[in-house]
Amino acid sequence: MSERCYSVIIGTGSYIPTEVVKNDTFLDRDFYDDQGCRIDRANTEIIEKLRAITGIDERRYVTDDLVTSDIAFFAAEDALASSGTDKESLDYIIVAHNFGDVDHQNRKSDLVPSLASRVKRHLKINNPYTVAMDIPFGCPGWLQGTIQADFVLRASPGKRALVIGAETLSRVSDPHDRDSMIYADGAGAIILESVPSTNPKGILSHVSRSDAVEYGTMLHMGQSNNPAYDHDAIFLKMQGHKLYKYALKTVPKVVKQCLDDAGLSLTDIKKIFLHQANQKMDEQITKRVYEIYGQKNIGQQAIHDIMPLTISWLGNSSVATVPTLMDLTFKNKLNGHHVVTGDNVLIASVGAGMNVSALVYRI
Repeated sequence: MSERCYSVIIGTGSYIPTEVVKNDTFLDRDFYDDQGCRIDRANTEIIEKLRAITGIDERRYVTDDLVTSDIAFFAAEDALASSGTDKESLDYIIVAHNFGDVDHQNRKSDLVPSLASRVKRHLKINNPYTVAMDIPFGCPGWLQGTIQADFVLRASPGKRALVIGAETLSRVSDPHDRDSMIYADGAGAIILESVPSTNPKGILSHVSRSDAVEYGTMLHMGQSNNPAYDHDAIFLKMQGHKLYKYALKTVPKVVKQCLDDAGLSLTDIKKIFLHQANQKMDEQITKRVYEIYGQKNIGQQAIHDIMPLTISWLGNSSVATVPTLMDLTFKNKLNGHHVVTGDNVLIASVGAGMNVSALVYRI
């Protein structure tokens, strides 16, 4: 086999915010439906139903003194330290996010300059050829940033890219919407390096799709469900049930296509890293992937053995969920989950757009 360049992860990092927000925090919250009517059910019932579906017991929020670019910087520092990489050797800094830096007081998005430029400044990188760029792509943004990095790195041996996913969803969620209990904050990062090899390693394949015509408005910005709330404020809104059905129909197909492109089958995969949006949804996506490969009666334990979960204690931090999950797994910080050299892992995410990305990686 002839030598070619492969994009290989040489370091991972993450930042897990320090403020732990448990489900009972929402007991005194007034919830309204999307028609502006107060939900006439006990909050204990509302919270328990959401926990049963999503698996979320608690989530993490950033402290008031931090914004998204700050926690992106923390994750970047962690990835640089774990890899021993000289920051001046980076060719690209790619930051995936969706709302920029959101101040805790006015909840306004600040997008200029780019978050990647802010991270570069925080890191004090002097190299003018370290290109800093952002990517907004919904929840698969970090994965799509990794795919974009792969495209440019494979052309040149030794090139390096820092790819970060960071978000503070706690600052864009409507406090009167039940979905606000899903959202969380966090940041994760990897460092990719282009490595020449005659044996396949690193990123083996990837597939992306956008179904914008029919499904492009399932996530959008809108006014609070509470009609008496500040009408100048807008918040993240989600058609959760419709998104759930779309994900179950679409993600397994993209996963199959990605595995086919890598010349692999599900039996070749050691771990599946899915976007941590909803535990029930992730379980059903994994079950349907197994069904595609002829395994109709896969058990719950088998699903949990191949699919690590962090949503119960970290919630849904959008672009940060997958790189954080991978960092914890790669560093043996998730009980029962680890990977070794030669293992193949599958990574997939779905989110606003509607966008789906999948990637096969060999450790």
